[in-house]
Amino acid sequence: MKATSGEKIFYIVNNILLGLWSLTAVLPLVHIIALSLSSSGAIMAGKVTLWPVEWSKDTYYLLFKGTRILDAFLNSVVITAVGVALNMVFTILAAYPLSKRYFYCRRQFTLMIVFTMLFGAGLIPGYLLVKSLGLVNSYWALWLPGLVSAYNMLVMKSFFENIPDELEDAARIDGCGEWRLVLQIILPLSMPVIAVLALFYGVGHWNSFMGVLIYINDIKKYNLALLIQQMMTQTDMLNQLQTIQPEDQVKIFPEAIKAAGMVVMLVPMLVAYPFLQKYFVKGVMIGAIKG
Repeated sequence: MKATSGEKIFYIVNNILLGLWSLTAVLPLVHIIALSLSSSGAIMAGKVTLWPVEWSKDTYYLLFKGTRILDAFLNSVVITAVGVALNMVFTILAAYPLSKRYFYCRRQFTLMIVFTMLFGAGLIPGYLLVKSLGLVNSYWALWLPGLVSAYNMLVMKSFFENIPDELEDAARIDGCGEWRLVLQIILPLSMPVIAVLALFYGVGHWNSFMGVLIYINDIKKYNLALLIQQMMTQTDMLNQLQTIQPEDQVKIFPEAIKAAGMVVMLVPMLVAYPFLQKYFVKGVMIGAIKG
């Protein structure tokens, strides 16, 4: 159908507004990357905008050698990898039976899960529970309280409900058991929603800040989010760079160190997203719309 003049004007204005809105997110990121790759003199002189001035790798060299950012990066990888694996396993185990009409009291169980989306215990009761379980200063304090997201579980449940029953009936006629049915038929068909939910869970774990701040006391177990926050607010973190051997010392501007830390934290998610982007809209829409 040919677009009318009014529709063409709407599309043009809409694209312009969306483009400007996108720039508000992209330009700060580009500026941070430029700061991290520029010399301290250029940063102090205010010459850096959207392109590095007097390219320098010294900031990243000092960041990795003078701070615990590499340990924090590895901690974030562990938190994210194990957390996403646990989240996906238990989300699937919760969503699959609730998607079956023959599951006893499935409506009541679903309502109980939806109830948790409306009301929460609160910060202090949650901390007391974690402490009573002996999980303080353990990554299990980050994984167990949010083991299953009610919203993500409902999205996956809706996706499973859209899979034709005829596929399951044909598999059972051929002698397929319940576990084999899930592992070899249901899950391969559900890759779009699995990829999207894995991305949701992964971003949440990678950016986890409050949980680490509250439950983790050992600085060796800090993740990137907490370490970068401390670099932003505490000068002591930046003073660690002064312990580097004199021959390696480079006059560095604190803003460059902070920018480099933010880039290190952002890069993994920026790299992972393009591989999952093709599943993003399809997974959410199919999982959210019946029919």
